[in-house]
Amino acid sequence: MLRFTLNRLVMAVPTLVLVSIAVFSLVRLIPGDPAALMLGDIAQPDQIAALRVDLGLDKSIVQQFVIWTGNVLRGDFGRSIVNGEPVFALVTERFLVSAQIVVLAVALAGCLAVPAGVIAAWRQNSLADLVLVGSATVLLSIPTFWLGLLLLLLFGLKLGWLPVLGYVSIRDNIAAGLIYLVLPVMTLVIHETGALIRMSRASTLEVLRLDYVTHARAKGLSEAAVLWKHVFRNAFGPTWTMIGLILGHLLGGIAVIETVFTVPGLGRLMVDSILARDYPVIQGCLLLVAVSYVVINLFVDLLYPIFDPRVVAE
Repeated sequence: MLRFTLNRLVMAVPTLVLVSIAVFSLVRLIPGDPAALMLGDIAQPDQIAALRVDLGLDKSIVQQFVIWTGNVLRGDFGRSIVNGEPVFALVTERFLVSAQIVVLAVALAGCLAVPAGVIAAWRQNSLADLVLVGSATVLLSIPTFWLGLLLLLLFGLKLGWLPVLGYVSIRDNIAAGLIYLVLPVMTLVIHETGALIRMSRASTLEVLRLDYVTHARAKGLSEAAVLWKHVFRNAFGPTWTMIGLILGHLLGGIAVIETVFTVPGLGRLMVDSILARDYPVIQGCLLLVAVSYVVINLFVDLLYPIFDPRVVAE
């Protein structure tokens, strides 16, 4: 287990290096002179030149990357061009807002979808299987922004149970903060449950066809014992991998949900920064999203042997 963990940690290092290079390069590929775009059309050439020196844009690409990497390793992501706030504090604050929605939604979706997928596989071709698979397909096909608008219309405008606009942090008011999280979390749960049901069903069906499951039934074990002791653990591995991919994807990709529900998360910050040409904040957002994706996948890999001990043996 220790060797497996060390191998995964070592493999994460070059990935993080490539991620940092990609983030730095993507921002530099944006058309136009960043200094001129930040100052606007009425800027004088001397002002543009001074800002380029201040941002370090007068240096070579390699020098810029080395300086930027050194600053990032010290926790200095620069300051926002728009409001002058430290980028690291601004990005992490918004990231925590997105994370509390995404983690809660993925956890709830997993708790609902994994048992449903196992039941659908166990009762293959039955009415329960058709209902669960059909429901999963429908849920997966609904765009999240449209689903969010429907939930706002129903629970916010028609029934008046939940707030339509605004956001309250859980740190300021736990009860009010949870109420404002209900609709965005519900939207993600409904959508992601469909994908996880299909994955859980497919992996469970594959395990149910193996010889050792037939042998366990031949020994006289109950179906509950077969499913829990012999099927679930081996079938959950692929679903666990997909949960990690969904979690990493949503942490950097819920700008639409945050816009629909006016949540000040990382996605909205990234979109606003792109529109405002706030390059330090764009770099900070992209880097945090990419690093979080790598860290989540590393975490998934490290926990994978719990569900499939053969991984360590290999």
